[in-house]
Parts: sequence; structure tokens; C-alpha cells
Amino acid sequence: MTSATPQDDNNAILACTISRDVQNFDLLIEDMEAALGERWGDLGFAEALAFFSQPEAKTLQFVALALDGDDEDNLTLMGEIITQAKEKGIKVVLIAEDVTPAALHQLLRRGADEFVPYPLPENELQEAIDRMQQPDPVVAPQAAPTATNGSSKEGALFVVQGLAGGVGSTTMAVNLAWELATVSAKEAPKVCLIDLDLQYGTVSTYLDLPRHEAVFEMLSDTDSMDEDSFGQALQTFEEKLQVLTAPSDMVPLDIITPEDIQRVIDTARANFDYVVIDMPKTLVHWSETVLQAAHVYFALLELDMRSAQNALRLKRALQAEELPFNKLRFAMNRAPKFTDLNGKSRVKRMGESLGISIDLLLPDGGKPVMQSGDHGLPLANSAAKNPLRREIAKLAQSLHSLGSSDAEAA
Repeated sequence: MTSATPQDDNNAILACTISRDVQNFDLLIEDMEAALGERWGDLGFAEALAFFSQPEAKTLQFVALALDGDDEDNLTLMGEIITQAKEKGIKVVLIAEDVTPAALHQLLRRGADEFVPYPLPENELQEAIDRMQQPDPVVAPQAAPTATNGSSKEGALFVVQGLAGGVGSTTMAVNLAWELATVSAKEAPKVCLIDLDLQYGTVSTYLDLPRHEAVFEMLSDTDSMDEDSFGQALQTFEEKLQVLTAPSDMVPLDIITPEDIQRVIDTARANFDYVVIDMPKTLVHWSETVLQAAHVYFALLELDMRSAQNALRLKRALQAEELPFNKLRFAMNRAPKFTDLNGKSRVKRMGESLGISIDLLLPDGGKPVMQSGDHGLPLANSAAKNPLRREIAKLAQSLHSLGSSDAEAA
């Protein structure tokens, strides 16, 4: 198909596919026919720009821009197609197969309304069409606060970052979030756990949750994000904890901006009592945004040389940029036992030599901790009497008590 003329000339065209060769997307053809019958046409990339200025284009409701890995050399042209479509008031849904996250990010930034991976999941195109056809009245954004019963929560933000590989930062973040979510049987707080380790994040693994495309789609276009789109990217763990997993594909850490991160944090805090973020080990250009927003920033280390060196580097980096280093609360995982006087002395000397205060000592939970992560369960569900679980539960109770007392004081 190379024409935008539908098979039934008596009906106006409601939509068009735009692709290098629509025959490469046979499932798209089937779904377009199921959704629109014969009231759709097909265009090539070059034809699309010319067609938008034709009278026949006035009835277009949306276009489906289909591309694969071979089309990434034409991103500039496809970006122009999206721009002109938006100028004409035409919605755009991206249909992408084997396209890099960076390319998708670029096209979503140009204004694409929806993204659907190819091969198309069942009913996904129809659902995207339904979302695009919803009216855009001025009052629509005002309906969002109903998610928080008409009031902004301004939830507390707790951040966890490991200063070396394998120090247990994700274990800490996952279990802290779960303990906060279950801290009170009468008035359970609303808790959101966010995995910002975009490349190697394993929060989804530790809670046995799938990763889906809505996360990347939301992060790629935070300008148009609202409570509804944020909520669609979240997943629920045992009806008590909301989780934003890392994207399904490995993406560059700089694919999101400090402004994107700030919007995500603001939206999460407005809808939840507590927000827990699992950070990547790498410092990126939006690390400062998270640090500035955090109420408590847990920096996890172990009693070894690599942790000591990295803690010193982090301290120098933050102080050189005049960032709030005092927000960091150093936590030592796999800390010496209470009876290990020699180990406790080493912890004290380490803190003194680095000029830091190691405030939190987390015991070694042993194999049950690793097994809990492999089984996709918090420690409270798989090894409730584990010493690490008990310490994290005490921390969660302390944080919750502080939050409650602050609220009462206010």
C-alpha cells in the first residue's frame, strides 16, 4: 500500500500508517483494520509531509508512525513528521521494533502521544487509540488531585545509594519500603518505591515484578506526565506497595534530565506518604536533584578498603560542589556483631579516618537475604526473624514515628 486513499471512497480517512513499507508490519495492518475498518490509509515517510497539507488530511484523527532499526538514519525526517502532525492537531502513536531507547526518546520528545512496541501486544493499539481520542478539556488536569483525595501529601523522601557494588543498597531500599508500607496495621501509609538504577536496577527482580514499557514512556515525556500517567507506570506488590521499576531495556543514565527527575519526585511525593528511591552507584547529572530533595540519604558501605575510598571520593565531590553532604547518613552493611569488639573498633577507626559518622550498623543477614531476593520476596515475608530484617524494621518504625510526631507538631 502506497496510497492514503481508503478502499471505501465514501468514508473519510480517520487515520494513516506512515512507514518505509507497511508490509513489514502485518500485525499493524490487522489491528488498523480491526479498529477502523477501511477508513484508514498508508503513506511513506516522504509522502506524509506533503499529505498533511492536503484537504483529505483534515479528517485525520491520528497517524501510526511505524519504524524499525533500519529507520534510525531517518530520525530527523520522522521528527519533522511528528512536528507537522502536531501542528495540524493530529495525534501520533509510535509503533517501534528493534529501535534503540535513545531514538525513541528523541521522537517522544518531538511530541508523539503514544508508544506501542512491535509485535503489537493484544488490544494495545486499540487502547492507545482510545487514550488518544479522549478529549483534552482545560479541566482535565484539575481532576488529577482526586488521587490524593484533594490534598497534596508532600511525602517524605528516603534515598539509598551503595558506595560499591554488592553492598546491599537494593536490599536495603526494597525492605525499607516494605517495612514502611506495613509499619501500621490501622493506618498503613502509602509508600512508593522507585528504581532509578536505569541500567542494572533489580528492584523488579527482588519483588518478582515484570518490567513494562510504560516506565520508559513516562520517563521520556515527563512534560505531559500527570498523576494518571504516573500511576499507570507503577505496579502493585501485594496490594500494599507501589513500585516504579527500572525500564525493560538498558538505557543511558543521561537519557533523563534533572527536570525529569524533579517532576517524578514531585508527583510521587504528592501522592504518597513515603517515597523510597534506589539510586545507581554512579554519580550522574541528576544526582544533585535527588540529593537536594531527599529528607534522608542513606549511603551504604562495608568494612573494606573499596568502600572507604569511595566514601572519601564522594565526600570530596559533594564538598567541592558545595552540596549538602550533611544529608548523607552512612550505613554499614554486614557490620561486626555486638560481641566483636575488634570489628567495632575497626568501624570506629574507619569513620574517624574518613571524617564521617557511621550512624547505622546493619547486621549480616547471611544466605536468607540472597535467597529472599532470588524468590522475589521481602525479608519480612521469607525470613521474618532475620537480624537484618529486624534492624530495617526498627529503622522504618523510627522514621515513621518521626514523621508522625512532625505531623502532630505541625
